[in-house]
Amino acid sequence: MKPFKPAWNSLSQHTMPQWLRDAKFGIYTTWGIFSVPAYAGIDHWKRNPNVTWYGHDMYEKNHPVYRRHLKVHGESKNFGYKDFIPQFKGEKFDAEEWAQLFKEAGAKFAGPIAVFHDNFAMYNSKVNPWNAAAMGPKRDVTGELEKAIRGQGMKFIATFHHAYNWWFFAKSEEFDTVDPSASGLYSRQPVTGALPDEKYLKDWYDQIIEVIDGYDPDLIWFDFCLGRIPERYRKHFLAYYYNKAQETGKEVIATFKRSGGEGFRDFNLSPLAGLLDLEMGKMNELTPHPWLTDTCIDANPMGCWGHARSIGYKSPERLIHNLVDMVSKNGYLLLNVGPRADGTIPPPAQEILREIGKWLSINGEAIYGTVPWHIDGEGPTKVSGGGDFNERNEVRFNCHDIRYTCKDDAVYATALGRPGEVLTCTRFAHCQQLHPSDILSIRMLGGDGRDLEWSITEDGLNIAVPEKVPSNIAVSFKITTKTSI
Repeated sequence: MKPFKPAWNSLSQHTMPQWLRDAKFGIYTTWGIFSVPAYAGIDHWKRNPNVTWYGHDMYEKNHPVYRRHLKVHGESKNFGYKDFIPQFKGEKFDAEEWAQLFKEAGAKFAGPIAVFHDNFAMYNSKVNPWNAAAMGPKRDVTGELEKAIRGQGMKFIATFHHAYNWWFFAKSEEFDTVDPSASGLYSRQPVTGALPDEKYLKDWYDQIIEVIDGYDPDLIWFDFCLGRIPERYRKHFLAYYYNKAQETGKEVIATFKRSGGEGFRDFNLSPLAGLLDLEMGKMNELTPHPWLTDTCIDANPMGCWGHARSIGYKSPERLIHNLVDMVSKNGYLLLNVGPRADGTIPPPAQEILREIGKWLSINGEAIYGTVPWHIDGEGPTKVSGGGDFNERNEVRFNCHDIRYTCKDDAVYATALGRPGEVLTCTRFAHCQQLHPSDILSIRMLGGDGRDLEWSITEDGLNIAVPEKVPSNIAVSFKITTKTSI
């Protein structure tokens, strides 16, 4: 292949990695300085707690986080965000334990934040002195995780959020954010809202290139505000990334956001040059092109994202149902987990991940390596308002909701709950894509391996459900046909 040029017509020739089409499910960790205060006050949108925005919110007067910081730590002039770094020790961080957990969860790709909004790098950076190898844990977190994750047979990803750093910290003589010695962390921008200067842009670019050269990520994920980075930098980064992968025979991809939250309309990469990411949302119908959802393991409608002292979690059932629904619509799931400051993943989060893994160990055949069928599914529960941040209106599925995938000579029907004595797939009635005579057998994944009784009537495909099912969360049935689907 010809080398990619830093132009959208050239970059749009890049193809989606097959490993990602097969993988479907990944995990990334939000771990950093904010993990020390671990306080989730009402966020910058005045709706929900977001622990990772502590560094932003503590400099916003009259903000709950500002008031809490003042009460607990005193004036930010004397104890600012940077002063949490010595407390960010990660003394119990074990990359091998994290990777083993992600493997047990059934994830096929995983990785850490490389650089967050606060511009604190979680890798050994020569460009950015504010990094975890030089201070805080004094460990190359990204490097340790890259080795451990690949050692478990998973693909490695890195996430970047630092396009927003130039606007993240409010500048005032009342705060330590104007301290020249901390300008590398707090940004050199003198005026809140000013566009980033060339020095800032070069640092943004150089940090990404450092991670590509040093850790060779299979996927690079970007948070919002990437559209504020001039186009020439975005195109040159992509060309560098894709060309380097092409030289080594690797399949890689970068994500982009269609929107960066309310008030932001980034469209920050050419749609054909990367993978669309929907934050805290998903599509409400089957799409011709794949997409990715990034969401949190916590139950906050807008995401707490990191570990907070008081936090609730989504149920395994909710996460599994969403994964199945996304895959049926040509989507993939990237699940965020927030470790504690000491480097441990909270036990409730561990339990949830292992429950997902238990379900996938039985039903993964209906997920991994599949493609959508001609329809995504059926049932009474409708997903409305597909797109970013639609988890605020998230529905709950039930056993009458069925989702379809296919692979080779099989169609998979997954009921999102424990079905009754008979599962009726109504979309098989008069189905032009699959004639009744083409069906060879139907088996339940995780069952005893015996063929199930079935019939097709005017109501649809009727499958006799065994008395004992492997899970009450969701049950998958393999419909084997005479020819490839």
